Amino acid sequence: MGGIELTAARVRAWRLRRQHLDGAERADGPVAAVRRLVGVQAQVPAAAALAVALRTAPGAEPVAAALADGRLLRTWAQRGTLHLLDPATAADALALIGSARTWERPAWTREFGATPAQVAQLVETVAELLHGTVLTREELTAALAADPRFAPLAEQLASGWGSLLKPLAWQGALCHAPAPGGRAAFTHPASHCPDWPGLPPVEEAGPRLLAAYLGAYGPADLARFDAWLSRNSLRKTVLKGFAAALGDRLTEVTVDGAPGYALTALLDDLAAAPPADSVHLLGAFDQYVLGPGTKAAELLPAAHRAKVSRAAGWIAPLLVVDGEITGTWERDGDLLTVTPFGPAPAPSGERLAAAAGRLAGPGEAAPTVRVAG
Repeated sequence: MGGIELTAARVRAWRLRRQHLDGAERADGPVAAVRRLVGVQAQVPAAAALAVALRTAPGAEPVAAALADGRLLRTWAQRGTLHLLDPATAADALALIGSARTWERPAWTREFGATPAQVAQLVETVAELLHGTVLTREELTAALAADPRFAPLAEQLASGWGSLLKPLAWQGALCHAPAPGGRAAFTHPASHCPDWPGLPPVEEAGPRLLAAYLGAYGPADLARFDAWLSRNSLRKTVLKGFAAALGDRLTEVTVDGAPGYALTALLDDLAAAPPADSVHLLGAFDQYVLGPGTKAAELLPAAHRAKVSRAAGWIAPLLVVDGEITGTWERDGDLLTVTPFGPAPAPSGERLAAAAGRLAGPGEAAPTVRVAG
């Protein structure tokens, strides 16, 4: 693999533009931004809202508006984590994640207590319970616990981790629903999204999702795509089938010697991307690093990975200079502290202040920036 050679610097510059981080390439609204990113991790709703706001034009509607009317949905998707997705992308991603059928593995049953047969019964029952309505976690758990088949699973169903509900999401039986007071609530995707397409066949979803992924995070190999999607749960032969189905829509390239695929239609744009000259402050769990993964050496030097990927799955807010992750930051009220990795100097105070200004919401003052050390 690898007929065309690209540099990591050029790839970083291209990704910044493709991911709507270039000021001239902002998305016109949250749906366009989420679709281009092939989903936005939303374990922390405020982090997801910031990720979208940084990529949309000033004055664009907030994420909450697109969630409220079903143009976006929030559900357990990539890597078993909550994501914002547009309905079409969600259907493709869920079909692929569900095809791995991880809940049928003995280790999963031992850990969570539900047999494959019980999961199948839950899918059918929950889809019926949620069709056309919204239930809080407590209401859904109570309804299921009243059924003798599911009473032994009541504790797992009530868990805030949602481990027993994830296979139901992956099979299209439920998604999160907007609810007052920040309470967890669920509905059926067809009830939430007017344009819900249903789960497609895997052989159709796979090539579409792979192409979408490469359009934001490429070039990449199939293992990186699978790590982003399912923590490498799909069979290699299945992944190779997706690439084969795309045929000449893919081109083999190398990035500083590392092989991967690029979308042929975007290759000229990728090869001609001008060098990045920018400073960004991106929030926690940002897709800029989650898409390629924290092991992506073209973005994040291995020596600094632990400073970004921290305990309990926390992904730190990022300082990104010319497309490379060169530090982290944290905010305490009106003070924003940037911690560069070193030994490279931090960007100028003026450039950091401009990046911090983009973090401010409508009517908010920009935070004051200090550089640690």
